[in-house]
Amino acid sequence: RCREDFLHKLSRKIVNENQVIAVENLNVKAMVPNHNLAKAISDCGWGMFCTMLKYKAEWQGKTYIEVDRFFPSSKTCHVCLNQVGSLSLDVRSWTCVHCKTIHDRDINAAINIRDESLRILSLGKARYCPGRGCQTKSWV
Repeated sequence: RCREDFLHKLSRKIVNENQVIAVENLNVKAMVPNHNLAKAISDCGWGMFCTMLKYKAEWQGKTYIEVDRFFPSSKTCHVCLNQVGSLSLDVRSWTCVHCKTIHDRDINAAINIRDESLRILSLGKARYCPGRGCQTKSWV
């Protein structure tokens, strides 16, 4: 009950303060069988949180963007766009071999998700929620 209340308040704050909301469309159900991630993923209620963000964005006519789960947000250097071959989940920080920038995995992923959502938005392929359901909006 407390978690749901917190997620409602947080999603409301995010939607109220932003015109565009971008998330990665993670396959939460596929992640839960991973015993190392199961508790953390189940506890945070990511799927519920994204649902709240989406319907609140729809209600207020905001733009809601889902970045594809296969977009390499964690393993692409946001500075030079060099991509590392693989990055296991236990690696929390890494150094780009090309530009030598040291990355926190989650911060780097957030920057890349922001940049990818702006790219999607510029192409006119974002989900626009005018109050009667989300639809693809073409700005071009």
